[in-house]
Amino acid sequence: MDLSYSPEDEAFRAEVRAWLEEALSGEFAELRGLGGPGREHEAHDERLAWDRHLAQHGWTCIGWPTEYGGRGLPLFQQVIFHEEYARANAPARVNHLGEELLGPTLIAFGTDEQKQRFLPKIVAVEELWCQGYSEPGAGSDLASLRTAAVRKGDRYVVDGQKIWTTHAHFADWIFCLVRTSRESERRQEGISFLLIDMRTPGITVRPLALMDGGHEVNEVFLDGVEVPVDNRVHDEGAGWTVAKYLLGHERMNTARIGTSRRELEKLKAYAATRTRDGRPLMQDTRFRDRLARLEIELMALSITNLRFLDALRAGRAPGAEVSMLKIRGTEIQQALTELMMEAAGPLAFALPGAASDPDDVTDALARRYCNYRKTTIYAGSNEIQRNIIAKQVLGL
Repeated sequence: MDLSYSPEDEAFRAEVRAWLEEALSGEFAELRGLGGPGREHEAHDERLAWDRHLAQHGWTCIGWPTEYGGRGLPLFQQVIFHEEYARANAPARVNHLGEELLGPTLIAFGTDEQKQRFLPKIVAVEELWCQGYSEPGAGSDLASLRTAAVRKGDRYVVDGQKIWTTHAHFADWIFCLVRTSRESERRQEGISFLLIDMRTPGITVRPLALMDGGHEVNEVFLDGVEVPVDNRVHDEGAGWTVAKYLLGHERMNTARIGTSRRELEKLKAYAATRTRDGRPLMQDTRFRDRLARLEIELMALSITNLRFLDALRAGRAPGAEVSMLKIRGTEIQQALTELMMEAAGPLAFALPGAASDPDDVTDALARRYCNYRKTTIYAGSNEIQRNIIAKQVLGL
């Protein structure tokens, strides 16, 4: 197994780095660092324009096959793009739910008509998507969902509620899990996967304001919403298969590693100048030990990710093993922000934008720390991920 980057890969890295440096030096220079955990509400329209700029220059959906508008880049080059994107402190994307989750799922399960209708607009960032999975009584226990879809001729009539729906207030469409049958005792059966236009009568989006005043998540109410049967992905009642495939891509989240690596470098630079008890924080043995442990764990996660990508390169779809990436990736994110909070001390609670340098560790740090508490919960809590590994990987 060869996990090293080839000369072609390194040439691609240089290309990505140069393009991002130029693109983020002019019209979009002020967007560096905006968005992301705890800051999703920032500069949405400007970041949308940035995403469309990426699309115009061929930097969206880079791993998709060329016949669907992507560039068909090999997996290692996709990793390089995410690494360089994080290194450049480029703004958080607003199109990731369509590009990283729904798009690959439609390529795998969608009809030709669905691919022709939806994929080009995802590539061009002309339609934004949100995810209708969680419900008030169905979070990590997703199979207990109750939102119902009753078929009437060539349409489904959908009634129910979704919650924690990220960016539903911006989205044009929602990919939604609904229950179309209750005949089976196995709860995973009888669930279908629908694509629903957010402008359809009967849809109400209610914001869920966060403690810090931010707004990224919502409740979505569906009351007699009519959805064409043609908008069902895969067979009726087979939505659980589709949902698991999509969750595999969500749990993998290669961009998480690049972002964590960049945050770690920021913390090291900050600790080298931050003094405590009259000496640089980096000289504190306990702090330096914790920092080194995090760097080792992140390096190990990166190697595990590359090994997993090497398996995908052989044509295997994301499986249960991806839960390992989700568990360690999110735990590292939380440990990293905890160490940042300790390093910053009272400065961690400065208001966003108060730092003289937007790349400063302290900028919006308290918000990021609080926001990262959710990472071990979304896409299936880490407790659920451990159960998946135990059953499907270890055979326990």
